[in-house]
Amino acid sequence: MLRIARATYDAIVAHARQDHPDEACGVVAGPEGTDRPERVVPMLNAARSPTFYEFDSTDLLALYRELDDRDEWAVVVYHSHTATEAYPSRTDVGYASGPAADPRTHYVLVSTRHHGPETGLSGDEVEFRSYRIVDGEVSEEEVEIVETHLFGHSPTTVVYD
Repeated sequence: MLRIARATYDAIVAHARQDHPDEACGVVAGPEGTDRPERVVPMLNAARSPTFYEFDSTDLLALYRELDDRDEWAVVVYHSHTATEAYPSRTDVGYASGPAADPRTHYVLVSTRHHGPETGLSGDEVEFRSYRIVDGEVSEEEVEIVETHLFGHSPTTVVYD
C-alpha cells in the first residue's frame, strides 16, 4: 500500500494538470530506509511529449546526488498519462525494470485525459493509481491519502509511521 499525505497528492496532481497536454514526471523523496514519500520533486519531461516522458539525464544525476546528500531515496516515481488510463505502458514497465530500478519504489500514474478546469486539490476527482513493478511484473496497490504523515498523537506521545 502507498500511504501518501494529502499535500503530496495535491502537488502531484497539480503538476500533472499544469504540464498537460505533455506528460508530467517527477519523484517524491523520503528518508532512506523508510516508505514515507515526503518531498515532491517535480522534474522536466525532457521529451516534452503527450505520449512519453523522459527525465533529463543531467537533472536526474543532480537529483540522485541531492538525495544522497540528504540521506533520502526516491520512494515514488510519478508521471501522467494525457490520453489514456493511469496504467503502466510497456515503456513504463521497461523503465521500471531497468538495471537502476529499485523494487521498493512506488510508481504513481495520474491520468489527465479528462483535463478541465479542476484544480487538482482536495475534492477534485482524478484517476490516481500506484503500482509496484518488479522484474517486469505489474501489481497495482491500494493508495491511502492521509492528511499528514503524523498518524497518531497525544499531548505526551508522537507516533510516526
